[in-house]
Amino acid sequence: MPTPKKGARLGGSANNQRKILSNLAAQLIEHGAIKTTDAKAKVLRPYVEKIITKAKAGTIADRRNVAKLITNKEIVAYLFNELAPKFENRAGGYTRIIKLENRKGDNAPMAQISLVLEETVSAEATRAARAAASKKAEEAPVEDAPEVEADTATDAAAEAEAVEAEAEEKSEK
Repeated sequence: MPTPKKGARLGGSANNQRKILSNLAAQLIEHGAIKTTDAKAKVLRPYVEKIITKAKAGTIADRRNVAKLITNKEIVAYLFNELAPKFENRAGGYTRIIKLENRKGDNAPMAQISLVLEETVSAEATRAARAAASKKAEEAPVEDAPEVEADTATDAAAEAEAVEAEAEEKSEK
């Protein structure tokens, strides 16, 4: 029987690749971020995202399916009990891949794959803009409403930009 040609394998066989992905996923969930080769990170991303989506549902069937993929019970429990609630407001995009310098020994391209636990900048900015606009609307007198609305819109936009810039600074650190 000929060897299957449907894409590159991380290991020598499909079994070996399954084990590699299982171990990488367990380490990523346990530590929050890992350094690996670029090819492994690209294959690991959809694997982990599907696992996290199942963990968000939280049913027993999902827990058993994840336990088939990740054999460490403590990591599965941590994923379902502690990590899944942190991703409740996220519809996807649970991981981030950052390219690093090539490895010294064999010049392999390296990447860091990490879980995205913080809220998005745009969600924080829109929430802050709405809060600022409602606060200004409550403080404004009823007689000057048309003039104040224009000022409120510009102030809210300025505050939203300030919050967005502050959030970007936090994410860069």
